[in-house]
Amino acid sequence: MIHHINESHKGETLNANHSSVLYTVYSNRHQQTAVNSGSIADISNCFCVISHWSLSIVKMKLSKNIRELTLSGRVGFDSLPDQLVNKAKGKGFDFNILCIGETGIGKSTLMETLFNTKFDSAPAPHTQPSVSLKSESYELVESNVQMNLTIVDTVGYGDQVNQEGASKPIVEFINKQFFLFFEEELKTSRCLELYKDTRIHACLYFISPTGHGLKPIDLLTLKLLDGKVNIIPIIAKADALCSSELQKLKMSIMADLKAGGVHIYVFPTEDGEGKIEKGIMYPLAVVGGRDLVQVGVKTVRGRQYPWGTVEVENEAHCDFVKLRELLIRTNIEDLRELTHQCHYELYRKTRLEKMGFKDENLNGKPLSVFDDLNDQVSRLQDEMAKESEVVVEANGKRLEEEDAKADQVIKQMQSKFDVTRMEMEEEMLKLEESKKELHDEMAEFQRLSVQHQMEKLSTSHRTLSLGTFRKPRKSS
Repeated sequence: MIHHINESHKGETLNANHSSVLYTVYSNRHQQTAVNSGSIADISNCFCVISHWSLSIVKMKLSKNIRELTLSGRVGFDSLPDQLVNKAKGKGFDFNILCIGETGIGKSTLMETLFNTKFDSAPAPHTQPSVSLKSESYELVESNVQMNLTIVDTVGYGDQVNQEGASKPIVEFINKQFFLFFEEELKTSRCLELYKDTRIHACLYFISPTGHGLKPIDLLTLKLLDGKVNIIPIIAKADALCSSELQKLKMSIMADLKAGGVHIYVFPTEDGEGKIEKGIMYPLAVVGGRDLVQVGVKTVRGRQYPWGTVEVENEAHCDFVKLRELLIRTNIEDLRELTHQCHYELYRKTRLEKMGFKDENLNGKPLSVFDDLNDQVSRLQDEMAKESEVVVEANGKRLEEEDAKADQVIKQMQSKFDVTRMEMEEEMLKLEESKKELHDEMAEFQRLSVQHQMEKLSTSHRTLSLGTFRKPRKSS
């Protein structure tokens, strides 16, 4: 059939009452009650769903004005799904899982059990001073379909006595992956087809089987991750609890999540083949293990205990089969689409708004990207001009203040100089007087010295004249 759209309806968009329709879809899928609670998580999730289903709503509205024509022969565009499948097989696809949980809770074991392979991952010690994230990438091939799997582990999470700030590295890591993709989108020469997508598509949060609900660190981390990633909480090592304890723990966890306003990813209740998945009670309780054990006449994967054997793939023992079916076999593409169309779009919208981009001008009319950019340039120029005036005025005032301070300092120095000069002149006068007195004393000393010499000579002459005078003897 060929669907022809009338020209008069090409520009038709969503009206105001579509929000309630979209939220009805959202509530049916995620089992929420109302968006009127006003929390940030509710608003962000509603925005995600609106962006995810807006095109479908437009198509439904326009379908009333479509004429259906019958083809007289085969055209060939029915092979488009096959083309997409072949292209996806040749390229492969990225799938990134974030595992959050305490050290030794069974994250690596569950990943190996889910993908039925042995990953080369060394066990982490319990002595980490802080939380760090370790990323490992693998290439898995099944029936000519290649998966580029990345598993991100939270090393040291929950091991510290002071767990304040333990969630910060996780949130920063998720935001960094969004920023890297956002940065690639903004490049002038970009190739998103070859870009290695590192955004987190699924977050498996491992809950300890304590039987007392969520810990404070669990609730805090989940609230920070809400709206940024698809949260899938699971109860690890579920074989530590009996059936009644497990049911009570599930109800307690869901009550804690509801009271804390945390929204988790709820798997669609219908897969591509139209089969309804029944009996799902969240969160799923799983047991991991790749060891083969003998149960009667069959060999199964399980864990052997003195009291019996826990079969990993037995739905009466745990929810591992449900998790594998819902997470890997039916909803990988839904997780990838939800990550791109909801969580990343919300990050992109917030980032662009912080950068000053908007869809409407002050009059409420739509803006193109170039108009928006020109408006930003004009606004920035005006802001720079105002800032320049403020800076010039501030510099002028500062220079005046510095000149006044300099004049004051000069006056102080001049007064000090005058005082010092007067003191030196007085000292010079005193020195001159002392010099004159010294010269007078030296002249007096010379005079007295000469007088003393004269008196000494006169005294010596009188002594010689007082001697006896003898006449000389006559010769005979």
